Amino acid sequence: MDFQTMTVGDVRDWLANNTPTSRQIKTIQSDERAGVRKLIETYLREQKRLADAALFRERMWSYERMSREAGYERIAGIDEAGRGPLAGPVVAAAVILPDGIDLPGLNDSKQVKEDVRERLYDLIRAGAVAYGVGIVDVDYIDEHNILQGTFEAARRALAAMEQQFAVAPDYLLTDCLKIPGVKQPYEAIVKGDASSFSIAAASILAKVTRDRLMVDYAAQYPQYGFERNKGYGSPDHMAALEEHGPCPLHRTSFAPVGKKLQVQGSLFEEFEMKL
Repeated sequence: MDFQTMTVGDVRDWLANNTPTSRQIKTIQSDERAGVRKLIETYLREQKRLADAALFRERMWSYERMSREAGYERIAGIDEAGRGPLAGPVVAAAVILPDGIDLPGLNDSKQVKEDVRERLYDLIRAGAVAYGVGIVDVDYIDEHNILQGTFEAARRALAAMEQQFAVAPDYLLTDCLKIPGVKQPYEAIVKGDASSFSIAAASILAKVTRDRLMVDYAAQYPQYGFERNKGYGSPDHMAALEEHGPCPLHRTSFAPVGKKLQVQGSLFEEFEMKL
């Protein structure tokens, strides 16, 4: 193949329809024409991107593949959103994906932009074998603590899946969450939402569900900016908490909220004494 006799357009068309050998790549890289050299640079970048994407998919399906090799068929990923905020519920999701489903952009929800999360939310719900979402409110969290609330949200997600789809998973993959009271065997994976597509899908459903709830709550309690901070202790949220005190959505068992209530209680007692 004599690339020297080909136009830049000819080389572009040839690269689009052929896989060059290492010798041909070196020949094109040494071409005197900058346009030709740019073509091979673009081609090599795209090949690297495709190879990286293939490796990523292979890695993100590895836990599901090993589970199937062990004899399990209905493998559900489980993840939660909302363990750390000062306000709002904790939400968990359970998702069973069909083997090899293509969900472009799927990753740990914290690594995915909001518009992509919203798109993936619809794709996951449409393409999943089954899914369920569990929501645990502030009262449960304050009474039992956030860890127990997270466990309960996961159990509710599994129950919702079974009720809605008449499907129960036979194996669970969780984001480092050891869930008491479930009947299925499971594997708790460190950084599971960045290691398994099933867990990543659950993380998307949980986060989008919770974010939408917090936007709705913002209409009821506009002073706290829940539509922006989603209940986390951002500077604007802390300032609003200082100015307005807690609302019914705040977790009184969490230190910043509890301390604020203690201060308010002390001031109220002092005011009563003066009366």
